[in-house]
Amino acid sequence: MTGFGRADGQSGEWAWSIEARSVNGRNLEVRTKSPPGFDALDRAARELAQARFQRGQVGVTIQLKRAEGAAAQVRVNTEMLTAYLARTRWLMEQGSAPPTADGLLALRGVLETADEIGADAQAALEAGMTTDLGAALDALKAAREDEGARLAPLLGGFLDRIAELTRAARGEAEAQTIAIRERFARRVGELTDGADGLEERVFQEAAMLAARADVREELDRLDAHTASARDLIAQAGAVGRRLDFLTQEFMREANTLCSKAATIALTGLGLDLKAVIEQFREQVQNVE
Repeated sequence: MTGFGRADGQSGEWAWSIEARSVNGRNLEVRTKSPPGFDALDRAARELAQARFQRGQVGVTIQLKRAEGAAAQVRVNTEMLTAYLARTRWLMEQGSAPPTADGLLALRGVLETADEIGADAQAALEAGMTTDLGAALDALKAAREDEGARLAPLLGGFLDRIAELTRAARGEAEAQTIAIRERFARRVGELTDGADGLEERVFQEAAMLAARADVREELDRLDAHTASARDLIAQAGAVGRRLDFLTQEFMREANTLCSKAATIALTGLGLDLKAVIEQFREQVQNVE
């Protein structure tokens, strides 16, 4: 969800530049920085961003200045000039030479640049900046889509690894069932020798343990989540939220797999799954 877009424009003697940036975020958050007196652009930026994006922190900066070559309106601050003249009279009474016109005009605050914008000019500026605001956000959207296209193969690689580990865990789960059966077959002889009724209780406990160690449902769900994630990545549009949800489901099944594991090998596969799922989750944060 990272990207950058820019648009520039001009109307009359005024020129502007608009920059739009975005970083990752679970929800859409739009922040704007507009020129003084152009608060309407803040609302326009939010509405235009909401029409284009679902997630991410979007920052929009709008700068307005006089176009190059445009003549600035200059005016004399008569109050400041009067104050200076009052001081110069006192200095002249003390024997100083009278001030020159260019000297007075060079004093700080005497000449001011008027940057006032009339109502008609401001309406034209707002219309032009709103159009270019949409252009900057379109450029940002294109940058984000380009990032998403480059992420697709990476996400697909993580899903391939999850599928590979799930297949390995399925094979190890079958071996786990055999190992549990053999372990209890040995223990039955050790524990039930000469003890009436104990053999049946041992077999009941063994059956309960085998049921708790059955991870076929978790592995089936992992396969289903992998297929769903592949379908989402192949789709156009905003799929980040749904991939976020699938990532949580991936991790839920991997945690259950680890808790049910009765062999070191299956535990290791479960931990490997969690590591890959976490890498997948980090990249999903970049998806719209």
